[in-house]
Amino acid sequence: MIIVAITGMPGAGKSTAAKALEANGWYKIIMGDVIREETERRGLEPNEQNTGKVMRELRELQGEDAVARIVIQKAMESGKDKIVIDGVRSINEVELFKKYGRVLLLAIQASPERRFTLLSRRGRADDPRNIEDFKRRDAREISVGIAEAIALADECISNENLTQSELMKNVYEAVERWMKK
Repeated sequence: MIIVAITGMPGAGKSTAAKALEANGWYKIIMGDVIREETERRGLEPNEQNTGKVMRELRELQGEDAVARIVIQKAMESGKDKIVIDGVRSINEVELFKKYGRVLLLAIQASPERRFTLLSRRGRADDPRNIEDFKRRDAREISVGIAEAIALADECISNENLTQSELMKNVYEAVERWMKK
């Protein structure tokens, strides 16, 4: 199995990056969907506060790779050999993925101002409503190890001044280069 694991702070462009590969035949799994599904299963609204609480509880009770174990099961059940995982938050998750295939850890980066602007346009229930929510969410993501994942990424793409199509092109080209190694 070949896995492209995409990391980055909220709003950096991870989902757009994953779409670039999905459009080229990769099977996409969104780690945040696993959290949102579990939040709803518990009868909670999948807003920023509840999804954050569920994410922390899963990691505390089942280990830091709890979500990754669910994701890798979905990947194996798909029967696909090229998997893109949107939303990696820790190196522990990456280490688990490496037990199942060749992994490229790809970081998408953008400034806080750019990320807040992009999140404000997205309109998902768990998106921050204001700058304070945004800062709390960033702090939560950093607390579960995302900064380390970004720092240790095999490849990094800046989404500071790119259009959506430029980001998708850059992601696809980076993965193609990696696949040839």
